[in-house]
Amino acid sequence: MSSAPDTVVLAARIHTLSPDPAPGSPVTAVAVKDGLITAVGDAAQARAWRGKDTEVIDLGDATLTPGLTDGHSHPVLGLDLATGADLSAVRDLDGLRAALAAAPRTDGWVIGWGLDHNVFGGRPVHRELLEAVLGPDTPAFVRLYDGHSALASGAALRLAGVDGPRAFAQRALVVCEPDGTPTGHLIEHAAMDLVVDVMPRRPLAERREALLALLSGMAATGLTGAHVMDAGGDVLELLRGVEAERPLPLRLRLAPWCMPGTDKEGLAELIALQREAGRNWLVGGVKFFMDGTVEGGTAWLEHPDCHGQSRDSFWLDPAAYSEAVHHLHAAGVRTATHAIGDAGVRHVLDTVAALGTEGRMRHRVEHIETLPYAQAARFREAGVIASMQPTHSAYTRADHTDQWSQRLGTERAERAWICRSLRDAGAVLALGSDWPIAHFDARGILAYAQLRRHAGTDTPPVAVDQALTPLMALEGFTTHAAIAAGEAETTGRIAPGLRADLTAFTLDPLTADPDELAEAPVALTMSDGVVTHRQG
Repeated sequence: MSSAPDTVVLAARIHTLSPDPAPGSPVTAVAVKDGLITAVGDAAQARAWRGKDTEVIDLGDATLTPGLTDGHSHPVLGLDLATGADLSAVRDLDGLRAALAAAPRTDGWVIGWGLDHNVFGGRPVHRELLEAVLGPDTPAFVRLYDGHSALASGAALRLAGVDGPRAFAQRALVVCEPDGTPTGHLIEHAAMDLVVDVMPRRPLAERREALLALLSGMAATGLTGAHVMDAGGDVLELLRGVEAERPLPLRLRLAPWCMPGTDKEGLAELIALQREAGRNWLVGGVKFFMDGTVEGGTAWLEHPDCHGQSRDSFWLDPAAYSEAVHHLHAAGVRTATHAIGDAGVRHVLDTVAALGTEGRMRHRVEHIETLPYAQAARFREAGVIASMQPTHSAYTRADHTDQWSQRLGTERAERAWICRSLRDAGAVLALGSDWPIAHFDARGILAYAQLRRHAGTDTPPVAVDQALTPLMALEGFTTHAAIAAGEAETTGRIAPGLRADLTAFTLDPLTADPDELAEAPVALTMSDGVVTHRQG
């Protein structure tokens, strides 16, 4: 059997991100065989590696890095969330009315997503806004951008049998008038699911094609993998169906949800799911929710927001959350916990710290939107991994006139998304998009992490002191993402024996102007040794 590589990749610069680079000439060549990196070296060495069937990919002046991994994404669930009219560009109520009037109908429904809370300007989120445009008999469901709240029309509520308040096993709310009539504002998953369960849904075959197109689009921005923070419904069936026909363009690591009320039998099912895997996907971990969102009034804060809300854990009994995490940890299962408010983050840190040294680098916190600087050091001390999405702060404003900031007040708003403080404190920080909450384009996130604003705009940056260096940003998508998944020995760097996940930029991400990097084409993406995108 030939030992020659399947592929040799040449580039002007290769950032291996290995802690101890080998001495000698700069690395400009990588050999790949059977999905693994077999050698790194220079062009002269590469000539000696080649066999008669070796494909040589010469990227010219491009810069090669370890493959980018989105540390928090919902590519499968997001296909359902990002359905209907894209309302992310709507900025005021007049714009909302115009978008609703022009929205397509799906089996008679008007469905929208991505609506910014700031559109309401502090006014109540009420179904009258939908019905004034669509009439009283049109079922409509509009998701707000945070993914944790929605607005439903009266017709949609009637189809779902929602005619008053409901009690849930978790923090969730059907917002009602004083007389008990629902306003249409549904807060958190359990409340939204009442309507989602009666909404039209695309056929499985159509969703397979949509997933493949989405993942291919992600690969074109340099992504080779994603940590998928869900695995419910028919997600695994969908993935198997795609892989039965062709390889997935990204390597996906899925974490099914553990919701409040999950008993020992439910935990056993989550543990059993960890054995599920395909060629380029696997179930690896469990996702928890410690709280909801600031804008929805369901974050868990040490002190209430300006409306007296965000005072409680998503779990009615926070101790039950801790018990579930400890149970899964004992079974060898990694966990990721959504915690936005400072009290929620504190409780997760306390929970993991109680595990002692055995809990280090096995559990992570997602989002971390507002946190006292003094708490940043606890991530390093307890060995808890931070996972953040820098572009989420784009829903806030530097002058604190947005809904998120007004709910929190100036002091808490100024400690928004403290990415740099966490890195300076020695924490591991994985970066991601949370698509479809924010765009998946990895180049834009790399740029935003450095600029604290969207590239190509003159928007004042949010908490500019929390900007990351170019290397920190790149590490968030590579070495730190690998640590967050427990895969530091198999991916995240360019070294022999590691998985052949590679991303080639037409600009050097460590020296390029971030505004330019966000728009620069990706020359090549390789996931698990398979080229999933190639410029031109």
